Amino acid sequence: MLTLATAYPQTPEVSIYSPRLPGIAQPLLGPFHFERRQVSPARHENSPRLEKLVRAGKLYLSVQDVIALVLENNLDIAIQRYGPFLAREVLRRAEGGGFLRNIDTPITPGPVSVSLAGVSVNTNGLASGAGVSSGGGIVTQIGPTPPNFDPSLFVFANFAHNTTPLSNTILSQIPALINDVRQVQFGYNQQFATGSSLSVSYFSGRNKVNSPANLLNPATSAFVDLYLTQNLLQGFSRAVNNRNIRVAKNNIKVTDIQLKRQVSVTVAAVLAIYWDLVSFNEDVRLKQQALERAGKFYADNKRRVEIGTLSAIEITRGAAEVSSAKEDLLISQTNLAQQETILKNALSRSGVVSDWLDQAHIVTLDRIAVPPADDLGSVSTLIQTALDNRLEIEQARINLESSKINLKGSRNALLPNLQAFADLTNSALTGPLNPLYNGSGGAPDPYFVGGYGNLLGQLFRRNFPNYSAGFSLNIPLRNRVAQADHVIDQLQLRQSQLQLQRAANQVRVDVKNAVVGLQQARSRYETARNTRELAEKALKAEQDRFQFAVTEINTVIQAERDLTADQTAEVQAMANYMHARLAFDEALGKTLDVYHITFEEGMGNVNRPAGALPPEGKP
Repeated sequence: MLTLATAYPQTPEVSIYSPRLPGIAQPLLGPFHFERRQVSPARHENSPRLEKLVRAGKLYLSVQDVIALVLENNLDIAIQRYGPFLAREVLRRAEGGGFLRNIDTPITPGPVSVSLAGVSVNTNGLASGAGVSSGGGIVTQIGPTPPNFDPSLFVFANFAHNTTPLSNTILSQIPALINDVRQVQFGYNQQFATGSSLSVSYFSGRNKVNSPANLLNPATSAFVDLYLTQNLLQGFSRAVNNRNIRVAKNNIKVTDIQLKRQVSVTVAAVLAIYWDLVSFNEDVRLKQQALERAGKFYADNKRRVEIGTLSAIEITRGAAEVSSAKEDLLISQTNLAQQETILKNALSRSGVVSDWLDQAHIVTLDRIAVPPADDLGSVSTLIQTALDNRLEIEQARINLESSKINLKGSRNALLPNLQAFADLTNSALTGPLNPLYNGSGGAPDPYFVGGYGNLLGQLFRRNFPNYSAGFSLNIPLRNRVAQADHVIDQLQLRQSQLQLQRAANQVRVDVKNAVVGLQQARSRYETARNTRELAEKALKAEQDRFQFAVTEINTVIQAERDLTADQTAEVQAMANYMHARLAFDEALGKTLDVYHITFEEGMGNVNRPAGALPPEGKP
């Protein structure tokens, strides 16, 4: 039966299972290779939320729905969710003494709109995710090899039957020696973060021969051996030997940051697509109004030509204007359809492969609303906020700390290899008196005559102890590899410190550019709105003058074109403002806070209510 491995957080995206062994076998054998943990299959289906938002062939989306669907279904985020689990497995590996492994998954830039005509994207690339570095943790391995922190058991057994013809029969007193051998040895090995190692082993051997010269037959010998070593220079101290564990723990923090960055980049990019879709919908509405105005103007001119108050050539001009309006509407509708496809792909794991999703028309429930003013605060305060919140700054600081940890390893490798050792062994011998013994070796010592209990008694009483101790010293001449590695690590550490400073400087530039971009977007919107209002008044005035034959038809047509262009410019200015606002939040590192996105939601545990939908069966 499979049960959840409680040591790992389970999410809708990733689950790790462990088979439970029966009874007492689990605590004894579970920590060893008998425990085969398995990962749940990758999820390819969409969350139920997506289909629930469809009514009568229309997909109703609010901003909150878009955020929830991105968190549940976007593949870029889903791929990045494996990072924290991979990092935890690398930590598990490092805790056993293994090398670090590179499990970095680069940040994927978010999707972009189908058409950027008139839609201004902030040049710092924050809103779209462009220019985001892959980052990742530290995986270099220079310096003494870390100890193997996982203990090991070993067992050896040997059973043999040997027949040896003898050219000299004086010693064994037989022409051929037959020896039945049984040998068993087992032991325990353990290494420690202090640079120490321990080995305890037990050996027992039984020999039964056909010689009358042996006093004991079968004779059983045994020994218990304790072997200790300690690194005194290279490989000494916990700071050197557990550095991979500490770096692996830092890399877990980095993968968590990587996931947050991916969520932030993707959410900002998809929201930009959503607001562009809102503006494209509005642009289609404006183009339809322009076509209706052109059609009405054409019909009015046609009636005037019929009654003789207008030249016939004006019908042709009116028809040309209708044709031009139709072309503009077709382009706008095409952009809208393509934009819907891009948004559907960003909100779905299977893209638009499903017919119902491919055919569903997206209805945006939110509208762009430019607030009367932006209370931004001082630039210095905004910069400090960005330095505190920007995830790449935090990630760079963590990696800088890991580089300092690794530097201790390359520095320690400069030392000679000096190792002290001590060996303690207790031996024993026992066995029954040889029934073939002919007394050639004198009277047997009764101390050795006995069974296996006598053998163990000798071992525990330490009747036959052996002691040894010493040291070994290995001094590499010139030691150029270690010297170069140490200097390389120092140079790279200095590079990392300067890169952190460069990143902080770039944050300041990003914040200032984002402030300027937001202010300009607001000014552009206000200008576009005023221009559109004036164009409406100008068209009304020209239409009134045309009614009284005070102006020419060309002037009216141009006024209609100007109004359509100004209305489109206003819609685009509103979309520009939303892009600038998203870029501003990204520059401050506040995207996740603004939209109340938690790390648990980033991992896939999304609990957000759906937006307002029409009743079932109604469009």
